[in-house]
Amino acid sequence: MSNSRTGKPPVVVGGQVEPCCPPLTSAELSQADAERMAAMFKALADPVRLRLFSKVASHPEGEACVCDIADVGVSQPTVSHHLKKLREAGLLASERRGTWVYYRVEPSVVAGMAALLGDPG
Repeated sequence: MSNSRTGKPPVVVGGQVEPCCPPLTSAELSQADAERMAAMFKALADPVRLRLFSKVASHPEGEACVCDIADVGVSQPTVSHHLKKLREAGLLASERRGTWVYYRVEPSVVAGMAALLGDPG
């Protein structure tokens, strides 16, 4: 597996989170922004993916080996499939180390998603 991702995850610029798209309450979404947001929400709309994302995001070291998070009630190939979907949506990054793959939530993803949904007022 590589560190490649599709989509445009939120980034931190000058200490401030720049979400992938403008906040929902700021203006009408463009087609491109709506597609990016839909990909993120679609990836999180599955209960297994949401649990995997949560396991990675809450892991004490800030990253988790697939061997530490695979206990979500489905087979290992199914876990790999769900992790791939989360990577493709730009929610997780991965790195292979020997035989194991380690996953991490990019530091700005959760904050960027909160900013995207947040009330600007």
